[in-house]
Amino acid sequence: MTFARRELLKTGAAAAVVALLGEGCAPIAAGAATLPGFASVPASLADAVVLPPGYEHEVLYPWGTPTGIAGAMPAWAPDGANSAEDQAAQAGMHHDGMHFFPVEGRPDRALLVMNHEYTDEQLLHADGIREWTAAKVRKSLHAMGVSVIEIERTAGGGWRQVMPSPWARRIHGATPMRIAGPAAGSTWLRTVADPAGNAMLGTFANCAMGATPWGTYLTCEENFHGYFGGPKEAARQASPAQGRYGTVPGSQWAEYWRFDERFDLTRHPNEPHRFGWVVEIDPFDPASTPVKRTALGRKAQESATCTLTRDGRVAVYMGDDTRFEYIYKFVSRDRMRPGRDAAARSANRELLDHGTLYVARYDEGGRGAWLELAHGQNGIDAASGFADPAQVLVHARLAADVAGGTKMDRPEWIAVHPQSGEVYVTLTNNSQRGEPGKPALDAANPRANNLFGGILRWREDGGDAAATGFDWDHFALAGNPRAPGAGVRYPGADADAFGSPDGLHFDSGGLLWIQTDVGGSLIGTGPYAALGNNQMLCANPATGRIRRFLTGPNGCEITGCVVTPDRRTLFVNIQHPGERREAGGDTPNSAWPDGTVPGSARPRSATLVVRRRDGGIVGS
Repeated sequence: MTFARRELLKTGAAAAVVALLGEGCAPIAAGAATLPGFASVPASLADAVVLPPGYEHEVLYPWGTPTGIAGAMPAWAPDGANSAEDQAAQAGMHHDGMHFFPVEGRPDRALLVMNHEYTDEQLLHADGIREWTAAKVRKSLHAMGVSVIEIERTAGGGWRQVMPSPWARRIHGATPMRIAGPAAGSTWLRTVADPAGNAMLGTFANCAMGATPWGTYLTCEENFHGYFGGPKEAARQASPAQGRYGTVPGSQWAEYWRFDERFDLTRHPNEPHRFGWVVEIDPFDPASTPVKRTALGRKAQESATCTLTRDGRVAVYMGDDTRFEYIYKFVSRDRMRPGRDAAARSANRELLDHGTLYVARYDEGGRGAWLELAHGQNGIDAASGFADPAQVLVHARLAADVAGGTKMDRPEWIAVHPQSGEVYVTLTNNSQRGEPGKPALDAANPRANNLFGGILRWREDGGDAAATGFDWDHFALAGNPRAPGAGVRYPGADADAFGSPDGLHFDSGGLLWIQTDVGGSLIGTGPYAALGNNQMLCANPATGRIRRFLTGPNGCEITGCVVTPDRRTLFVNIQHPGERREAGGDTPNSAWPDGTVPGSARPRSATLVVRRRDGGIVGS
């Protein structure tokens, strides 16, 4: 199916895009239909960052770098000896989603806001985790969350961190938060420490993100469940909802519960209900309290991509990154006040608290529908196990079951085309698709044992993000096209192969940047042998051309991408280099960026600043 892009541009989507992107964008010229124009880099297993000829990169803000908070700039300790208090003022581990916020509209000065997804405890602590302690729990919590740093363009065209900065801030697993929206104050969110159910500590497991049109940052709490635990014998009392969300005693991967009682599921069963949300942060107000927006639903939150409806309301697209989970959309009740200044941020501060949450159903024949998730709608009521409207949001996965959403192959990042309004989502993989007792193949998820994933896209009816119907198709079914029977399909004959797509970002010119997350144990092996280390590619949806732009160091994931409004700088994160341990030992298989030989330095997640040496537009 080919979408009628020409007709789409006649709708209100184009006006919505202008309002969302603002001025200063660098669109693709009418005669540049063959972009991307760089030479593809080959698949690689080199322990290095590889870019096309004519490009260069520099490393910015690796794990442990001071954030730039005045009076609190502890230096990085290469032996892991930094304290929990140090870590609270330093770059966290495992950089992920991020966004570029110009300061006062200037192209040469900005706030770069980024997520820190999870921790590698062996690297985080000087002596690993031979023994958990309360201090290690605190340090681990401080190593996740969000960083706000100030950056400025240098005379040579690169970028540097500004330290100290009045905006510098670390938000982490012990930062005070406010809970807002329909579920705030409900019995599902009340705890002994917070009997009102509207205030709490911390955000962590921060993966993908979004940026609102009014200038705030949305961080997404994904795999929060593994930090809650308890004695294994208590698993027998776990509820079906706990099983669905993975918050079952004994299944934890971190022993927080032994040293911080709020993580003990047997003592505080409501505490995990306070995670799995979209959290709104005002990067320009370091004194502001981050807000968990419950109207957007609780899940393994992946992506919170914003666009505008034809009548000026905001729509937020979200994935739930777990096998056989769903794609969601939230549409606000009220219209957005335009602008990105303090007055606009204040005027829109409750916009995400009132609206309608939907789950997507992908039907045969390329049509789909948004199904409302609300108490009393689509069978979601007391008879189906939902006592009140708050429970629908707290257990959004279960509500989506009742409504009849389509169970997807791990929906992750979502991106909206800045000109056409088409929406793209990565479906990373699902090796269990088609297994006995698991959901069957369907039109949107057509491959059994789906090792490579793909990219699905849709167009809202009338080009309006508020629509409840849409057309959809597969932009790509990823994998090695030379492998027989793999069901691989790319939109263009000259597309470079990839697998397990994860990160997704449209620049203002309409080029689609695709990032991959092949698991460390699979990289360079078996069906993934020909695809090399994780990579970033650039696609032109209009032509179907997909070219490999970057390959990363050993063991890393490529994630978190943002292109500056002038399209002359690309920021991209290298997450968990060295994830695979050398055979028979605990040595990571990379020492990037500080060392060249595994074991010579602790590998550190970091941000790359990528640009053309001649100062031209990235991707051209």
